[in-house]
Amino acid sequence: MYFENATLALIRRLIHPVGAVLVLLLVLAYYDEPLDGYYIVLAIIAFFLSANLFDDLSILRPCGPGKLLSGIGSVLFAWLLTVGALLFLSYVTQLADHFYYKAIIAWFSLTPIVLVLLHFLTRAYIHRMHAQGHVRRALIVGGNEVGLRLSGRLANNECLLVECMGFFDDRRKDRLPDAAQQRYLGHTRDLLAFIAENRVEVIYIALPLSQKERIAGLMHMLKDSTASIYVVPDVFTYDLIQARIDQIGGIPVIAILETPFTSINAFNKRMLDLVLASLILVLISPLLVLIGLIVALESRGPIIFKQRRYGLNGEEIIVYKFRSMTVCEDGDQVKQATKGDQRVTRVGGFLRKTSLDELPQFVNVLQGRMSIVGPRPHAVAHNELYRKQIAGYMLRHKVKPGITGWAQVNGYRGETDSVDKMAARIQYDLDYLRNWSLSLDLLIVFKTVWLVFKDAQAY
Repeated sequence: MYFENATLALIRRLIHPVGAVLVLLLVLAYYDEPLDGYYIVLAIIAFFLSANLFDDLSILRPCGPGKLLSGIGSVLFAWLLTVGALLFLSYVTQLADHFYYKAIIAWFSLTPIVLVLLHFLTRAYIHRMHAQGHVRRALIVGGNEVGLRLSGRLANNECLLVECMGFFDDRRKDRLPDAAQQRYLGHTRDLLAFIAENRVEVIYIALPLSQKERIAGLMHMLKDSTASIYVVPDVFTYDLIQARIDQIGGIPVIAILETPFTSINAFNKRMLDLVLASLILVLISPLLVLIGLIVALESRGPIIFKQRRYGLNGEEIIVYKFRSMTVCEDGDQVKQATKGDQRVTRVGGFLRKTSLDELPQFVNVLQGRMSIVGPRPHAVAHNELYRKQIAGYMLRHKVKPGITGWAQVNGYRGETDSVDKMAARIQYDLDYLRNWSLSLDLLIVFKTVWLVFKDAQAY
């Protein structure tokens, strides 16, 4: 049983990057292209990019009935992100001249077809294992909300290779929710006999953590079986951010509200910021000089507007922007820009609409104060106002503020003239914290570039 799970874990991690590299090698062989150092570098970059992007959008998480089309869509979308990232890197590093364009086009075109085929083969493999009974039989102790949610997750993800047989509880059947009553198997006192008769391998205890005596009693009783025992803490029914189990010196702890950028994620995020910010600043340096001259010539005042904002963990940082107004407000009262605002200069209006006024913030990224993608930083005065009116407002500061963010590419760019609009923006910021991945960052970058040319909400 454990062999199949380990096999699926290996497939999930390697099927996409290995498939992409193999297609590249086959295309090069077909066109009689030598496998020189440039193609080896391309293969290595493609491997690591697809390993991360496809892992974020894995066709195997979740998988099951009705998930076929969504799985194919994930394959195509992840490969599109990979191609976009490769094209960008090839352009800025000028490596594109070293590749045979027909071979690269063939590789870009054939790879998603091969990956979709591998997708079908993987599903067939999983279906075969289910048909042959290669699943771990499981029971849930606790016919409550937590137990029902867990049962639903198990049922909707075949790739876990776990079959939930039903519920045991020490309450009467008629006291359980309707959904639990339909799969009620008996009282907990009959649990050991059922485990022995039905070869149950996994037990999930979904009782409230406050019921320490009940849980301790179950644990003592279940020691007389060979089943694996898991406790499902009821804290996961709440609205959490990056909730996970960890340990400190062997003592298990539960993360309730945490940043997604811990361990290797922090390194990946910082490397992405440094590489992209450095390349972008090199490319746009002539544009920065030109905009600075135009701002200086149009109106009196500094070229760069510096404003205090809240950064990581709520600490104050200085954020740079090209000045787009006739004033430089940074006090206890800061009025947001509105449509037709008389303070906005003619050049400033264009800079704000196209987001060109934000370009100096790539320097903030190199300084480590900001990230390319993250919740937009608000003026200190606005933070102090909204933190009192919107629950969870300050949680957005668990990560570095960004030049662009999930809220901005979903329509919340520009003025937020009501608490409701700001609350909606904050929900998108918190969703970003819950669901962060490298692929999500790249998606936001691509959507931002597209929206710069068509978004009419900024001013």
